[in-house]
Amino acid sequence: MAESIVEHSVTAPMTALVLLFKRPLLGQGKQRLAKSLGLERTLILAERFLDCALEDLEGWSGPVVLAPAHVADREWAKTLWPQADVIPQGEGELGQRILDLDRQLRNLGHERLIYMGSDAPVLSSEHYRSAGQRLGASDVVLSAADDGGVTLMGSTQPWPVGLLDLPWSTEQLGHALADCCRASGFSVGYIAPSYDIDLEADLSRLAVDLAKDTRPARQRLYQLLLTLNRSEPCDNFSADACSASH
Repeated sequence: MAESIVEHSVTAPMTALVLLFKRPLLGQGKQRLAKSLGLERTLILAERFLDCALEDLEGWSGPVVLAPAHVADREWAKTLWPQADVIPQGEGELGQRILDLDRQLRNLGHERLIYMGSDAPVLSSEHYRSAGQRLGASDVVLSAADDGGVTLMGSTQPWPVGLLDLPWSTEQLGHALADCCRASGFSVGYIAPSYDIDLEADLSRLAVDLAKDTRPARQRLYQLLLTLNRSEPCDNFSADACSASH
């Protein structure tokens, strides 16, 4: 069972944790990783990454929202976490989708929202706990990613419309996001940095970081990483996982 992440005080409003993700499908998502690992291996890893993100949701003490990338995946997403609200992302670039989703959630009464992706399994309960606590002192809280992006972004205020013009998926994103928020009059706080998985080289670092992580989904991912060998066929890479992906 995942460790409970208590993020709120008696008087503070509950903070909702929002998972933005794509349904793991062959050829969908993580294209840079797929170029070096192949489609099947990348799909298996994407499934394990999502398991880790769901493990984090299990430990969250506040409301949970699943935001799959496509409306067609709404019913499937409901099977992942029955207790969660499921609100699919809309159309457009990522900035537009976050703005639209944020508007919907605030119209439903949510005041404090933390957004996460499914590709940063190194995130720990301390990251989430710190993000929830930091939102009590700052309007916006970020966990900076090593590649210049962010792995967590939370806010007590509606995101500024400037998100539409941010350089998403580039090394300039983190600074641009913080500057955009400050230009709108928001205070910006940071928690411990982290990293997401975009390239094959990231997997070696991840294996080291997960070696002593006792969380069940992380251990399953770690065991999978130990078998990762590009010269092996898919059935040797992970027989159970490969058969499940077909």
